Amino acid sequence: MDRAPHPQTPETRLPGRSGALHVLVLALCLSVPVTPAFGQAILEGERFHPVSAQQGMVATSHTLATEVALKVLEEGGNATDAAVTAGFALAVTQPRSGNIGGGGFMLISKGDGSAPEAIDYREKAPSGATETMYQDEAGNVVRNRSRFTHLAAGVPGTVAGFALALDRHGTLSLEQALEPAIKLARDGFIVPQRFTEGLEQARERLQRWPATLKTFYRDDGSAWEAGERFRQPELADTLQRIADKGVKGFYEGETAQLIVEEMQRHGGLITHQDLAEYQPVVRTPVHGNYRGYDIYSMSPPSSGGTHIVQILNILEGFPIAELGHNSADTIHYMAEAMKLAYADRSQYLGDTDYVNVPLQGLTSKPYAEELRKSIKADEARPADEISPGQPPGYESPETTHFSVVDKWGNAVSNTYTINFSYGSGITVQGAGFLLNNEMDDFSAKPGVPNAYGLTGGEANKVEPGKRMLSSMSPTIVRKDDRNFLVTGSPGGSRIITTTLQVLMNVIDHDMNIQTAVNAPRIHHQWLPDEIRTEQGISRDTVRLLESRGHKVVTHSAMGAIQSIMVGEDGTLYGGADPRRSTSSAMGY
Repeated sequence: MDRAPHPQTPETRLPGRSGALHVLVLALCLSVPVTPAFGQAILEGERFHPVSAQQGMVATSHTLATEVALKVLEEGGNATDAAVTAGFALAVTQPRSGNIGGGGFMLISKGDGSAPEAIDYREKAPSGATETMYQDEAGNVVRNRSRFTHLAAGVPGTVAGFALALDRHGTLSLEQALEPAIKLARDGFIVPQRFTEGLEQARERLQRWPATLKTFYRDDGSAWEAGERFRQPELADTLQRIADKGVKGFYEGETAQLIVEEMQRHGGLITHQDLAEYQPVVRTPVHGNYRGYDIYSMSPPSSGGTHIVQILNILEGFPIAELGHNSADTIHYMAEAMKLAYADRSQYLGDTDYVNVPLQGLTSKPYAEELRKSIKADEARPADEISPGQPPGYESPETTHFSVVDKWGNAVSNTYTINFSYGSGITVQGAGFLLNNEMDDFSAKPGVPNAYGLTGGEANKVEPGKRMLSSMSPTIVRKDDRNFLVTGSPGGSRIITTTLQVLMNVIDHDMNIQTAVNAPRIHHQWLPDEIRTEQGISRDTVRLLESRGHKVVTHSAMGAIQSIMVGEDGTLYGGADPRRSTSSAMGY
């Protein structure tokens, strides 16, 4: 038998009509530790039903953020209001990835059928950045310079991005959206086990910096224990300044001064001018169509939407549903398509404000058809035989995602990050928040892989004021001009393939949203030349893949995708990822 047990029992297929719900529904997902043994137990074990509701749904990676966002919906706020409220709450409750010291992307699709909009609040390189700043005198990359020093930080975009989203689409003021986060920071919250484990795992890196030690550890240097109350008074003050003065409360004044002083003490580059000049950008999402479903996802400087659409275009020529979920044939075709897309990513993707990206060509059906011809049914193509293709026409690990749908059918898909878990590990002294290390997402030297093994080219070289390339892929699927699926994930280079597989699980394999989220995942990124799998892929399937020339390796769980599906009758179904212990979906 060449496939894993198929998860489509009658109970787990796409949900049909249901009666109205008038009560709050809460689903707290189980933990999937990073050890493969536990991952296998969860992923092969009992399948979970999605949370259902009629009026509104929120899926985030932390229960407290889900709760405060849902309250916004219950009190008459819209999806954008709830999303921004959740984002600020996550900056307090999930400091390893939620942030005001990083950046990201928000996709907004209104329930009136109008065209979706993307807000790019990705970090930018400081004005003093140079192309060779992460190389030594001999031209060799000094790896940790772009990861764990003050030179690793790009100019943060989260505060400006959230403010712009509220201005364009919200009904709450910035002060109102910040109120729950300020309360959580000042009064504290009860620490979950994952919080404690994260601080223990990152202890050596974080405690190098006195402000980080003071902010996130007890006086004796020990981590806060699960069940204890953790308070962040300096972060509360920083958030209050934003509430009082708007974006100027972050990019100018006291907070800006604290950031610049932090840079000056340690040879960093961010200046007052860099902060004052930062602006988020409204962009047109990437758009594709897969088997009759309209796919909208993030445009450059994210590579996510481009390559999700590109891979789907390639796979559309294969009978994926017929071949079966996670069968050897299906995984083979997925891996071959992924290789081709990631090879193109290395050559063409970057910030479209600085470089020409052949976006229309990369996402075109004719180009996908040409690429598809190079895929053999019974033989893996070695990565060293694959080079970036020739798309026609030029025109570009630790993260968190949340999805929101309101009673008017408006949908928000948001992914933001400080890059590594806890970013650079550097806390701004006196301000209580961590700095990102997103500069590592640039090509420190074209052709040299970054921390995620992704190889970049000239299009993603370091330049002053430029936004670094990303894999973040907030995605909204529409059917007949109606929002149908809202999704996205953390996971570094694996964000693209994680999001892709949830789309395929729903569209090709007719899974309900929770089963689609739970199902075991695979990943290939061209280099290294290997299929990475989670536990739960059949050993027979692995042997068949190896017989075709694939190298298959099993690692810990990939991604933590938070998704919402809208049924034909308007019923909302939430699917929170069990791979992150604090994930939750709530609706009313």
